[in-house]
Amino acid sequence: MKKLDRQSAGLPLTRPEKVLQFGGGNFLRAFVDWMIDHLNKKGRFNGDVVIVKPTEGGDYAALRQQDGLFHVSLNGIQNGELITETTLVDCVSRVVHPYQEWETYLQLAEAASIRYIVSNTTEAGITFNPADKAEDHPPREFPAKLTAWLYHRYQYFDGDANRACVFLPCELIENNGEVLRDCILQYADHWKLEEGFQHWIKEANVFCNTLVDRIVSGYPKDDASRLQEVLGYEDPLLVAGEYYHSWIIQGPGWLSEEMGFDQTSLGVKFVDDLDIYRTIKVRMLNGAHTAMVPVGYLSGMRSVREAIEETNIGNFVRQLLELEVMPTLDAPSAEIEDFAEAAIDRFLNPSIYHKLISIALNSTAKFRTRLLPSLLGYVDKFGELPPRIVLALAALIVFYKGEWQEEKIDLQDDADRLRFFQELWSKEEKDPTNIARAVLAREEWWGTDLNSIDGLTDRLAKYIWMICQKGMYKTLLQLQ
Repeated sequence: MKKLDRQSAGLPLTRPEKVLQFGGGNFLRAFVDWMIDHLNKKGRFNGDVVIVKPTEGGDYAALRQQDGLFHVSLNGIQNGELITETTLVDCVSRVVHPYQEWETYLQLAEAASIRYIVSNTTEAGITFNPADKAEDHPPREFPAKLTAWLYHRYQYFDGDANRACVFLPCELIENNGEVLRDCILQYADHWKLEEGFQHWIKEANVFCNTLVDRIVSGYPKDDASRLQEVLGYEDPLLVAGEYYHSWIIQGPGWLSEEMGFDQTSLGVKFVDDLDIYRTIKVRMLNGAHTAMVPVGYLSGMRSVREAIEETNIGNFVRQLLELEVMPTLDAPSAEIEDFAEAAIDRFLNPSIYHKLISIALNSTAKFRTRLLPSLLGYVDKFGELPPRIVLALAALIVFYKGEWQEEKIDLQDDADRLRFFQELWSKEEKDPTNIARAVLAREEWWGTDLNSIDGLTDRLAKYIWMICQKGMYKTLLQLQ
C-alpha cells in the first residue's frame, strides 16, 4: 500500500494560500478544510490553507509527512437514504509551528493572498492573558499570537484596508467573532499599540460570529483497514464523521459570493442574526438528546440510535419536537421542520454509536438551557403543560436516583447536585409529591421556583409515581 503524499498522489501545489487556520485537529480538517476542498474542486475558491499549530506540544508530524493530504470519510442518513462518501482533501499546503518557526509565521502576514482566518482552539482558546507580552516569540494564547501576526501585517502593508482579513472562528462560544475581536483589541491596548492599528482592526477587518455543527468521530479504527485498502493509501490522518454539516455565519452578504459558497449545495448559510439558529439547535437537537437520555435509558436502551429506532421512544421524541418544542420557536416553519427532519436522520446514523450515558453528563444544567425554555414557552402560549417535556423531567429525576432495576447508573454531574438527589432518594418516605416539590424548588438550578407553574408539581409527581410503579416503558405507552 502506498504512502500518501503529493508525489504519490500526483497533486502538486498550484493554488495561492488564502486561509490561515489555527488548529489542524479532526474537526477543522473534516469540516472547514473539507468544504474548501469542495469549493476548489467546483472551481469556486482556488485557494489553499496554511495550518498554524496553536499550542507548543506536538508538531502535526503526520500532516507534514503527507504534504497536508488526508481523507475524510462521511456517512449519514439523508431523506431516509444512506449516504457514504470518502474524499481526498488536498487544500492544506503546509504546516507552520510558531514555537519553532516564529519568523516564518510572521512572514505569512506579508502574503497578500491571505484573506481568511479560521480557528478552533477549544472553548477556552479565545482568552486574554495579561502575562502575554508583545516581545514574546510566541506569546502563549491564540489571540495574542494572532494580534502579533495582525500587527506585523498592518505595519508591512502600511494599514492598507485591502489587506484586512475575514475571521471565521469555529470555537463553540456565543458571539465567537466578537469575543475574538475584543480579545485582539485588549492585547493591542495592553501592548500599547498605536490607535491606527486598533482602528484598522475595528473598521477594515470583518469578524463573523459563527455556529458550526457536524459530529466528527476521528480515526475510524474499526473500518480503517478496509477503507485504506479501497483507497490504495496508508492514511493515519483518515478522519470519519457524519455527512450532515451546518455552518451558520453572521456576516455581510457579499462574503458568500466572495468565498464561493453562493452556488454550492454545502450547508453554509449567511445570516444577519445568529441567535435564532443557535436557539433552534439548542432547543431541538440538544433538547431532544436531553429528553431522550433518561426516557431511553430507563426503557433499557443504551445508544441514541437504539432509542430512536424503538417505535414508542422514537414517536415520543418526534412528538416532543413537533408538538411541544417547535410551536414555541419564533422562526419560519419550513426552517424548523427541515431542522427537525435532519435531527432525526442524524440520530439514525448507523456509523455513529452515541452512548446515552455520555450525553447524560450534567443533565440537570442541560435541562435548564435545552428544555425549560420550551416548557415555559408552551405554558405561556397555550396555558397548559407540555406532557412530554414534563415526563422527560420526571424520568430525569428517577434517573438521578443512580440505580434502576438493580443496575447502577454512572451519573456525572456537579457534586452538590448529585448529593442532593442522593439525599432525596435515600429518605425512607419517597413521596412523589415531596420529591417533585423539592426538585422544582431549586431556584439556583432553574432561575425560579417552578412550583409556581400551575399544575406542574402534581403532574410531575404523577409521572414520577408511574415510572417507579409501572416502569418507564409502560408510562410512555400511556402517554401515546
